[in-house]
Amino acid sequence: MELKVWVDGVVRVVCGLSLNTSCQEVVISLAQAIGQTGRYVLIRKFRGSEHPLVADDCPMQLLAQMGQLAAEVQFVLRKTGPSLSEGPHKPSKESQRPLLRQSEPLAKDRREIQQPLKSDASIFIW
Repeated sequence: MELKVWVDGVVRVVCGLSLNTSCQEVVISLAQAIGQTGRYVLIRKFRGSEHPLVADDCPMQLLAQMGQLAAEVQFVLRKTGPSLSEGPHKPSKESQRPLLRQSEPLAKDRREIQQPLKSDASIFIW
């Protein structure tokens, strides 16, 4: 399954999701794909209202529950602040391990990013 998410005014398509993929997994993948650290929230926009999702929410389940109204939903990734590691106790580069791996570019502005998930699935971001 795939989910379209607006990130900094650009639509990103997150592929390889299941009904059980959490909002936290989507946010982490998107933040790493754009190469920015910080705190993020995934916002669900529907008919003029905004609803921030919590880490355990499953965006694909929310869309499935909405039926045909799901076509009117828009997801937006919003940065809410700096990451905890951007403070005085920032971990060293040696202690950080990459969670994403970039494959060969598919087009000028399109990249495929893969991150292993707990369920041995993969999320791809376009």
